[in-house]
Amino acid sequence: MSPNVPPSSENEEFWRDFLSRGHSKERAGRRVFKLIPHDPRCRLCAAPFSGAGAPLMRLIGKKPSDKNPNWCSSCFTFMTDNHGGAEIECTLLFADIRGSTTLAEGMAPADFRRLMDRFYDTAAAVVFDHDGIVDKFVGDELVAIFFPLLSGERHAALGIDAARKLLEATGHGEQGGPWVPLGAGVHTGTAWVGAVGAGTHTTMTALGDAVNTAARLASVATAGEILVTIDAATAAGLDSNLEQRRLELKGKEDLVEIVTLTVSPGVKAG
Repeated sequence: MSPNVPPSSENEEFWRDFLSRGHSKERAGRRVFKLIPHDPRCRLCAAPFSGAGAPLMRLIGKKPSDKNPNWCSSCFTFMTDNHGGAEIECTLLFADIRGSTTLAEGMAPADFRRLMDRFYDTAAAVVFDHDGIVDKFVGDELVAIFFPLLSGERHAALGIDAARKLLEATGHGEQGGPWVPLGAGVHTGTAWVGAVGAGTHTTMTALGDAVNTAARLASVATAGEILVTIDAATAAGLDSNLEQRRLELKGKEDLVEIVTLTVSPGVKAG
């Protein structure tokens, strides 16, 4: 992200404009960075921290931050120097491992750690490939955000396709079944997106009811299922003939209208 931000950047209007439209050089840079091997990467700009491209990234100030290794030094400095955010339309993707407790009970701790590492690496790669950011991994759950700064106006379509590709990447379309069972939820709505926390704990995140909706969807999706709200489906231009239903979600007063996409052997989502 650009370090040349004016002092007025803490203003909410700046953040709204930045997150909704951003600057072409951020998007162009990220498109290049994500093509350079290899992981791990900055969660925002996708600059690689190791491999052949790492020395070049260090030359332009994109080494792992000493204060938070999930972000490159320039992106982390941007967040800490320009603390704030704004309400924007974005797409949230949550993906949960189904039955992780049972999986852990049947595996040696070291084997379970390797399984989780494989999931984290696979999920992060899929999110980066679809121009989203990894908000966080919470135990067995991925939280990803797709918003106009990086994803353009197609953030809903990219979020849904990322969910589908993630399920395919974890083996849900294979005859032998997935190597880790996942369910996912995708929702498009207005959320507060920006930098939160302080010092070494500063991070980029999304907050609000839209986030809660996506989280609830993922919590009830079965393995191989992607539950997509009508808001996200409409924004993404999904087939209007897909079967719709209303779902009761914990903590939500109103029923939520969704479509269900599945990834299973011989069946493509979408």
